[in-house]
Amino acid sequence: MIKGKLKLSIALLSVCTLSYGQNNIKLTDTQTDITINKHIYGHFAEHLGRCIYDGFYVGEANDSIAHTAGVRNDVVDALKKLQIPNLRWPGGCFADTYHWKDGIGSKEGRPSIVNSWWGGVTEDNSFGTHDFLNMCELLETEPYLAGNVGSGEVQELADWVQYVNFAGKSPMSDLRRENGREEPWNVKFWGVGNEAWGCGGNMTAEYYSDIYRKYATFMADWDNSGGLYRIASGANSADYHWTETLMKNIPNHLMKGVALHHYAVINWNKKGSSTKFSDEEYFKTMKSAWFMNELVEKHSAIMDKYDPQAKVDLVVDEWGGWYEVEPETNPGFLYQQNTMRDAMIAGMTLNIFNNHAKRVKMANLAQTINVLQAVILTNGKDMIVTPTYHVMEMYKVHQDAQLIPIELHSDTYKYGEEEIPAISASASKDKQGRVHISVVNIDPKAKKKVSLDLGGIKAKHLTGRILTTNNLREHNTFEQPNTVLPKEYKDAKLKDNQLEIDIPAHSVIVLELI
Repeated sequence: MIKGKLKLSIALLSVCTLSYGQNNIKLTDTQTDITINKHIYGHFAEHLGRCIYDGFYVGEANDSIAHTAGVRNDVVDALKKLQIPNLRWPGGCFADTYHWKDGIGSKEGRPSIVNSWWGGVTEDNSFGTHDFLNMCELLETEPYLAGNVGSGEVQELADWVQYVNFAGKSPMSDLRRENGREEPWNVKFWGVGNEAWGCGGNMTAEYYSDIYRKYATFMADWDNSGGLYRIASGANSADYHWTETLMKNIPNHLMKGVALHHYAVINWNKKGSSTKFSDEEYFKTMKSAWFMNELVEKHSAIMDKYDPQAKVDLVVDEWGGWYEVEPETNPGFLYQQNTMRDAMIAGMTLNIFNNHAKRVKMANLAQTINVLQAVILTNGKDMIVTPTYHVMEMYKVHQDAQLIPIELHSDTYKYGEEEIPAISASASKDKQGRVHISVVNIDPKAKKKVSLDLGGIKAKHLTGRILTTNNLREHNTFEQPNTVLPKEYKDAKLKDNQLEIDIPAHSVIVLELI
C-alpha cells in the first residue's frame, strides 16, 4: 500500500460532486518545463489474429490491394495522419515464443511456426525483422522491439541487437548485409521480455529482476552513448510489489523504462459485447478505465521513492478496452468493434497520461489493426478507421508540447451507489505558441457546462473540434464508414481569459487558442 497523499508537480486534480454548471477547469502555470512526450501516443502490433497478416501485411504477390513491399498503402497513409511516434512488435505474449532468426532470409526458406497463444494458427514467418523495420521507415515511426526472454536465450537477444544496430563488421551485421540491408536501423526501444509475471514465464518479481539484469547486460550499446532504451516487463495493473522490486533491484543504467499493463474490462470472465452493452456495463468499463489514474499515481510514487530525479520512465505499453470477440469470429483473434465508448476510454486515458507526463513518457494502445481497441479495421480491400482513431488524430496536437497543469473540479457520473468523475481534461502549449485543451464528458446522458479559466494566457482566436454521436453505441462499419466523424465545434464562448463550454453527453472536444 502507498501511504499518504501523492503530490504531483505536473497537475493538481481534485474531484468533487457539484451541481450542473459548476464544472471548472483552471490552467495554473504555463511555465512548466514538462513536455508531453510524443511517445505517449504509440501503438502496438502483435502477431495476433489479423493485426499483421491481413492487417498491415497482405504479401508482395497481392495484386488486388495497393501495397509497398506487401504493406497496405491505405494503412500507411492513415497511420501517418496520426503521426504515430512508435510501434511495438512482435508482441505481447507472442514475443516470448518468437525466434527472430526464423523471420530473416529468403521467404521461401523460412520455417513455419504455430502461434500457440493466439488461435493456434500456423504462420509462415513471411513478415519478419526486415519487413517490420522497413515498414516503420515507411510509417516514419520508431520501432519498439520486444525481446524473447521467456523461451529465448541471452545470446539470441544479444544477436538481434547486433543484427539491427551494429554498423561495423561482425557475424550478425554481415548476416544483415547478406539479407539485403547495408546500413543498420539503429533501433532505440527494446522490451526485455513481456508480462514476465504471466505468459512471459510466470516468474516472480525477484526472479525476473535478476533475469532482466542478465539479459540487459548483454544487449550491447555499441558506442556507449546510452542510446539503448531498455524497458523492463512491468506490473500487471495494481501489482505494486512488482514495481517496487524492479526499482529496488535493477540499477538505473540498465533500465530506462518500466512497463505497466492495464485494460478497461468489465469482468475478465464475462467481458460483454463491444456494441450491445448495457448502461451498467458502460459504467463498469469507464470505472475500469478511470482506474488508470490511480495506477499511474501509485506506481509513480514507488518510482519516486527509488528514483527521485525521474531517470526511469513509466511506459504503459498496453492499454485499451477489452470485450468479447465479434460473433462468428475466431475467439483467439480478439477482433472487436469500436464505438463511442472506446472514444471515451481513449480521451480519458490520454488526458491521464498527459497530466502525468513527468513520469509517463511512453504508451502503446492495444492494438493497431483488427485487434482489441484498434484504430483501423480491414476487410479484404476495404479499410475503415474507428472512433478511437479520431480521438488519437484530434489529440496529436499534444505531442511534444509543453504541459500546462490544470485544476479540475468535476460533476460525478453516477450509476447506482458508485460514481466517477464525469469530466477529464488536459492542456498544452506547442512550439508555435498555440494552446490546446482537450475535454471529455463521459456521462452517457447529461450534457455539461464547463467554465474554463485561462489564467495568464491571453487568446484572441478560438477554434475547436468535437467527436460525438446521438447514440453511445454508434460505430463505423464497412457499409457506413463515416457514421462517427469529428466536426467543427462552435459551442464555446471566449471573453477575456474565460471560456464557457457546452459539452454534449459522451463527447470529446479539443480546443485551440491563439
